[in-house]
Amino acid sequence: MIKIDLITGFLGSGKTTFIKKYAAHFLRKGQRIGILENDFGAVNVDRMLLQELQGENCDIETIAGACDADCHKRRFKTKLIAMAMVGYDRVIVEPSGIYDTDEFFDTLREDPIERWYEMGTVLTIVDSGLDLSLSEGSKYLLASQLANAGAVILSRTQLYPESTVSQTTEFIKSLSSKLCSRDITNCILCRPWDEMTDSDLDALSQKGCFRNDHVKHLLPDRSFQSLYFMHNTFTSASLKNFIHTLFTDPSCGKVYRIKGYFQENSLWYECNADHTSLNITPAPTGQDILVIIGESLNPDYVRGLCPLKLPQGTPSLDPASL
Repeated sequence: MIKIDLITGFLGSGKTTFIKKYAAHFLRKGQRIGILENDFGAVNVDRMLLQELQGENCDIETIAGACDADCHKRRFKTKLIAMAMVGYDRVIVEPSGIYDTDEFFDTLREDPIERWYEMGTVLTIVDSGLDLSLSEGSKYLLASQLANAGAVILSRTQLYPESTVSQTTEFIKSLSSKLCSRDITNCILCRPWDEMTDSDLDALSQKGCFRNDHVKHLLPDRSFQSLYFMHNTFTSASLKNFIHTLFTDPSCGKVYRIKGYFQENSLWYECNADHTSLNITPAPTGQDILVIIGESLNPDYVRGLCPLKLPQGTPSLDPASL
């Protein structure tokens, strides 16, 4: 049977960065890997962020989230069936940061999926500098991810003071205890990722999952949204100014994550931003797109901050469908 892993975590936690390291570990062992990207919105940027892994022993597949819950579940199941035909040793699923993990487990119990896949591990990534002012809806989403994790991995520990990492740790422990009735103290891994060895990654791949009840919270329509700009003419300076405004101007709504690509002086750059950091790095290739993900966003106001027009019909999505 094919091992299947779920790498989850709230928006901007560092899931894609971790998967680069995690999947490369299995490739070094000579295994054949399939990565299934389940992004929020109609445009999947994370697939491009993982393109360096793609090769003879690694394929990357995607599911766009711009559909209702039933449609998305059908797409997920259909994709898993198709991937089972390929003969992977392991499939790694990276869902959106606002994914309901119950969909994953429900699908694994369906025929014929249950005959072809066996549960590997569930890893939840948490930013060490997590924004502790999460809305109630966001807290429930994060708690649902903590409820199932075989291990909780803190990201970017080297970037924050010990006091900040400690505050984040206590926050997620309290959240898990309150909403999942689970003590995750012994499941938390807090160390710089550069120090992880192949033995560490092997151990993580065997952590399994913890099936636990958690409080469900129905989010209102238009709670989470994905806005995107395409065919833009950003420079690094104008992009930095735009992103700073998005995170600091409350009229924009609550922005959690910004990601994408832009071209300057005929060179491609990758952009990744959250409430604490903005990283612009050279990329071998790209696509003119910037994706903004947040809660209770104000699309008209955001559009007015930039001279570019958003595509017609920019979706406002129900996170339960992701």
